[in-house]
Formats: sequence, structure tokens, C-alpha cells
Amino acid sequence: MLPAPLRSLSPSCSLASPPLLAASPDPPHCASLLSRESGGGAPASGEVIMGEITNIMEYQAIAKQKLPKMAYDYYASGAEDEWTLKENREAFSRILFRPRILIDVSKIDITTSVLGFKISMPIMIAPTAFQKMAHPDGEYATARAASAAGTIMTLSSWATSSVEEVASTGPGIRFFQLYVYKDRKVVEQLVRRAEKAGFKAIALTVDTPRLGRREADIKNRFVLPPHLTLKNFEGLDLGKMDQANDSGLASYVAGQIDRTLSWKDVKWLQSITSMPILVKGVVTAEDARLAVHSGAAGIIVSNHGARQLDYVPATISALEEVVTAAQGRIPVYLDGGVRRGTDVFKALALGAAGIFIGRPVVMALAAEGEAGVRSVLRMLREEFELTMALSGCTTLADISRTHILTQGDRRRPTPRL
Repeated sequence: MLPAPLRSLSPSCSLASPPLLAASPDPPHCASLLSRESGGGAPASGEVIMGEITNIMEYQAIAKQKLPKMAYDYYASGAEDEWTLKENREAFSRILFRPRILIDVSKIDITTSVLGFKISMPIMIAPTAFQKMAHPDGEYATARAASAAGTIMTLSSWATSSVEEVASTGPGIRFFQLYVYKDRKVVEQLVRRAEKAGFKAIALTVDTPRLGRREADIKNRFVLPPHLTLKNFEGLDLGKMDQANDSGLASYVAGQIDRTLSWKDVKWLQSITSMPILVKGVVTAEDARLAVHSGAAGIIVSNHGARQLDYVPATISALEEVVTAAQGRIPVYLDGGVRRGTDVFKALALGAAGIFIGRPVVMALAAEGEAGVRSVLRMLREEFELTMALSGCTTLADISRTHILTQGDRRRPTPRL
């Protein structure tokens, strides 16, 4: 629980300890007013006082304070040694800029289209499970924030709100992330429900025949809190996960997820839905070519937030290989490690058509509910626009490979105009 001074903040900062206060429509962009019940003075021993939120990474410390350890560890942790978890961030820091100057950047347009759907920016929301574990409004809040920002939300199969409930929040472009269960009738029913509810695409997760070894979840004996269920599977005896000797989620996956999933199942999915299918979890050129051959509508370069196989490359490091292999035949998107507008620019310079963010959304959701998610999307947008201006780009089409310098480039001659 938070110390009393942080619990006593005004509702405009939405920082009450769980159950959280309802988010205000406009994000206050603050985590603390630095106010103490005693009227000021030095913080008590061990007390953390936070000021104005100036970047999206700062939400994680607030989420850690507010959430039960089991919930926070579930969201924050990676697989095994967590090398890839760290590398997803550090790889971005090794890419440098080659900005162009004396270009009129008084007007900047960052609108784009994804699978034919016009959105306000190339920044979208990735699927994250169990969002009501972070905040009572859960996926409802995320859906409203994405709609307000004019961008896409991807709903997890393992959401704590159903496809119908999320659709009821109002208009918005939404994709549905799909895990393929052993019972294909369940999968077929779920896909058709998502389509009926107005979802526009399927993001097929292909990197999880088994759950990665997430040691924090094992230590915590992770299980979904008893008041929450996997809403999309209620009534099918598939909505609950039981306590286990290690991770309840790992046991659930072992019992339910189809390990026989293969490329032919992309064709099967196409036979049961008219929604385009994005293949989520590609990190190699070989699989990029197979995704194109399978008829996928797009690729999401993803290592599952570094939660599956440790010691795979950062997604930003794998991106260019996948883009090259796709040969422009289908769009390539990226998730994993994006925390700054500069990261968005770097991904687009390496050929991504857009990016998805996951952890920053759920951390902000835990901190400030819908207001936090709105704030994350706004800050990333503002940082990205600034990066474009300072790099001499006024549209997304202006962003090119020549605007960045990777470690490999530094061993080659500088390109000539």
C-alpha cells in the first residue's frame, strides 16, 4: 500500500490505492502533487515522492507501489535470465540519428493507415492480458483511451473483459489477439464473436506452443485473482486457472493451448473469418517469407515482450532482417521495448509500418486508469512528432534508412547524397 501522503492526493491525480479512483477524462500528466497531509516537510523514511510525469517509463515505479507483488511481477518480468527483456530496451540505445537540417517542419503529418484503416499515428496498443488486475476498469479504460487517441487497441484472448464488453465502450478500431486452443470449435466460436463485435483483424500469436519460463510467476505461484476470469471463455469451463505448484498460467497453457499449431493453420483461420490475419511473433527472415507465402496480411516482429525464449534478439535488432525478407509484399510492424518517440522513429526508419506498445499501457493503467493510458499515448505522440521535426521529416514517408546509424553501419562508409 502507498504511504498516506500519496493516498491522500486529489482525485485529479487518480492515485488512490486499490480500488483505484475513476480516471478523469483528460490525463492530469501527474503522479503526485508532492503534498503531505502534514502540509509539507521532508518525506518519511522509505517514502517515495514523485513529481510530474515527464516520460512514460516513470509510470512503472508508480505501478510497482500500487500493485500487489504477484500482479506487478506478472506484468514486469521476462523469461529466465531476462537478458532479452533488457536487450529490448538497450538495442534501441545503440541506434543513433543522422538528422537533416534547414527543412521546413512547420507542419507535420503523422497519420497513417493500417490494413486500410486510417489512424492518427503509427503508435498502437499491443495485447496485454488480465488488465483488470491492474485497474478495475481494465480493458474498458484501454479501449476508451485508444479510441480517444484515434489509434488501434488489440484485445488479448486472455482479457478480463469480453469482446462484446469492449465493443460496448463505443466506436474504435480494434484488433483481436488469438491463442489457438486444442478445442478448435472454441477458437472458431471466439473468432466469430470477435468479428460480430466489430473487431477488424486477428493478431495470431505464433510464439507460444508452451509458456516461457517466467521465474517470478513460479516464485509467486501466479494465479488470476479469484474475482477475475478469462471473460472470453466464460461458460466454456475454460475461464478459470487453478493454483499450481509453480505458475497457474503455465499449467493452464499446458492444458489448453494447441502445440500442433503450424503454418497450415493460418489457412484454416482464413477459412473461418474474413478478418485479415497478422502473424505475431516473427523474428527471422525464414519465417517472414513463410508468413508471406501463407497469405498473412501482415507481420508483427515480436518476442512476446521477452517472456518466451530468452536470448533471442531484441525486436528492433530483428526488424530489418524481417522487413527485407517481406520485400514490401506485406506490412511489418514491431512491438517490444518501445518507450520513447525516438524509438518509434528508429523502428520506422528500419522499415516498420508502425509499432505496438504493451507494458507502458498496463503500467499507466495501474497508476492512473484511463487517464494514464491517454497520457502514455499523448506523450509518445508528442515525442515522435518532435523527433520528426528535429530529423527534418514532415511525413512518415520522409523517414528513411539514411536518418539512422546502426552499429553495423558504423563499419561501412557514410552514404552519399
